[in-house]
Order: sequence, then C-alpha cells, then structure tokens
Amino acid sequence: MPIIGNSSQYSPWWYRSVLDESQPLRGADPFAGALASPVALLHRDALNANITAMQEWCDQRNVRLAPHGKTTMAPELYRRQLAAGAWGITVASPAQARIAMMAGAPRIMIANEVTDLAGIRWLGTVRRDHPEVGLFCYVDGLDGVALLENGLAETLPRGATLDVLIELGIPGGRAGARDDSAALAVGRALAGSARLRLAGVAGYEGIPGGAADDAGTAAVHQFCGRLRRLAGTLRRRGLIEETPGQPMVITAGGSIFFDDVVAALTAPPGGLAEPAGPPPEIVLRSGCYVTHDHGLYHRMTPAARGRDGPSLRPALEVWGRVLSRPEATRAIIDVGRRDVSYDQELPYARWRRPATGGPASDLTATVVALNDQHAFLDLPGEEPLTVGEWVGFGISHPCTTAEKWNVLLLVDGSGRIVEAMDTFF
Repeated sequence: MPIIGNSSQYSPWWYRSVLDESQPLRGADPFAGALASPVALLHRDALNANITAMQEWCDQRNVRLAPHGKTTMAPELYRRQLAAGAWGITVASPAQARIAMMAGAPRIMIANEVTDLAGIRWLGTVRRDHPEVGLFCYVDGLDGVALLENGLAETLPRGATLDVLIELGIPGGRAGARDDSAALAVGRALAGSARLRLAGVAGYEGIPGGAADDAGTAAVHQFCGRLRRLAGTLRRRGLIEETPGQPMVITAGGSIFFDDVVAALTAPPGGLAEPAGPPPEIVLRSGCYVTHDHGLYHRMTPAARGRDGPSLRPALEVWGRVLSRPEATRAIIDVGRRDVSYDQELPYARWRRPATGGPASDLTATVVALNDQHAFLDLPGEEPLTVGEWVGFGISHPCTTAEKWNVLLLVDGSGRIVEAMDTFF
C-alpha cells in the first residue's frame, strides 16, 4: 500500500530551491533572507519541555501515553516522544501507521475502525513480518469483525492474531458501539475468531464531553465509567484475552479532558464491580500537547483551566511577509488558508521583525479574514509595519496547521535553524 504524501524526491530543504543555496541553512537566521516566505517554525525548547512535561505527568499517575501522531505526522517528533518514554504512537489509519513504523514505534494504535481491504491486508502483513510490533485497531460491530476476518485470511498466517479493541460510542456520535449489548455481541464474535484477539476497550470522551465546563466534566466521567464497566463485564465473561505481560487495555484521552480521563479510569473500583485480575493498561492518546498552541488548547488544556495537568508552551509559529499596506489600518500578509489553521479560530498576529532579520517586537493587529494565500490584518494607523517586514502568527489547533507543511523547521533558543523535520500527510 503506497504512502500518499511526501516521497524521497523531496529533500528536507526542497522548497528552498529558488533561494540562495550557497548559504548554509543549518545554523542560519530564518529571517535574514535565506528562507522563502511563509515559513513554519518549531521552537525546540518549548517542544522538548512539552514532551517531558506530559510524559512525566503520565508516569507519575501510572498511565501510558500513546501520543496521537496525526497532530504532526512527523517521524522525528515521534522518535522524541518515544525516547521520552511514550508507550507507543496512535494514528487514525493504516497509511498513518506506516509512518509510525518508520519512526520505530514498538506499539501502534489505530484509533479507528479499519474497513478497507488494502488496509486490512497490510495489517496482516505487518503481523506476519513484524510480530514484535504491537498493533491495535478498533471494531464496533459484527460487520467490522467479518471484514477483518475475511481480509486477514489473505496475509495473516494461521495461529497469528491481530489485537483489536471494542470502541464504545454514544447515540448521535461518531463510530463506536452505541450500548453495552452491541459491544458484548462484538466481544462474543471476537471470542470465536481465529485471527482476532480482543485486547480491551476504547472510546473518545471528547464527543460526550463537549464544552470544558462542569457539565462536560460530568459527561466525561460518566462515559469513562461506561468504559470501565464494559471492560469489567468482558473480563468476567472471559472474552478479553489477557496474559501477565498483556493486561487488557482501556484507552481514551484527547488533548482537553485527559485529566478527567485519568481520574475516572484510575479511581478505586467502587460500585463498578470489577473482577479480580491484573490492573488494566490505561492508555492516553493525547496529541496536541506536543506543540500546544496560542488559542484553543492555550485556553482549554487542564492546566490552563486551573486543573490537574502539565504546564505546556506554544511551540509552533507561522511567519510571513507584508505584501501590501494599501490603507493606514489594513495590511496584507502572504499567509493564508494554505499555510495556517482556521477551522477553530483565525490565527493571531503577534509579532513583527525587520525585513532583513533582527529581534522580534510585539505587533498590535488582528486577523479579520483569510484567503488561500493572504491574511487581512486590521491594525492602528500608527503601527509602524511596512511592506517586506515579517509578521509572526500564533495558531489555534496545531493539527490543521502542521498538515499544511512538508517541512517544519526547528529553531534553538537563539532562533537559529537546527533541524528540518519532514511531515507525511
């Protein structure tokens, strides 16, 4: 199955072919004329601090972290997260799972149902050729079980199995068994499978959680309670296959409610009537923490709301040049919908730099609209921003900014380029 996205024809510096390549870029000031505009920058200090803070937070609570790799699709960032102690990497599809394998992930969780034949065949091939890699995907219905069974017959050798997790959903939500009876029917079907091993349960608490308020928190705890009860029922009925080295997996946890997920899934059993057995492997799938942002997650992560969570710093910025200042209170920048996220909020114009480089200073301006290649800024008439100068943008929602770039440039504390990180969207 081919990877759709970057290929070997692109070197880390491919997009600078129109520039002065006589100047070495590693160690260069990205604002001094060597880089085309616009450009996406990652700040190494903030990035490393986020990776460390989230991993330590999880370790202290005895939960595993499988960062959702769709945020950046950058193997080098996966390697940093794994080196810090991540249990594995989460992805959304077999194509993304290939990128996690490229990064050397020991466990890969496809947090989704897999129903395409090419993808199912690939899963079987991986289990056949790389049995050392822990590979998981979701299933939420009997038709999904049948698709996996039939597709795996072509590539998965007799006696080998693929680990699957029953996804629990809610009425009106996205994928996931709508109630326990539907989930138990899937569990019984898996118990009779020769090619599938039921390894645990999964869900995404952000769907019932909605807003990060008291009602949202209550909904998250209720949903996680359902996950625990389902896992306990499956275990009592002998449907989950566990060994001392492979306890059942319970996984949830996006980038906003992960504190509530940990509190709910690690609380004493209470009235949940959980049977005796090894402690489950609680796996968080948070992804956006690695770069954080200046908008949605800046406001909504647990620490930002005064709750139990690691302190995170924005690491991702996009910079562009002033194309025109056609009116005293309007500037046009060469950053648009092809360069920066806009699905949650418009980007934030935060800083300016001289056209030939130099220190950044604060900018008073507001992005009021984006075209494909242009940002429209409202700013005071006295703001000294001129054509050719750099404008720096904070972003809201890192997933849909990172996906627009083939290369993310890592800069050190002095602002110099230290590494180019390929992405594979």
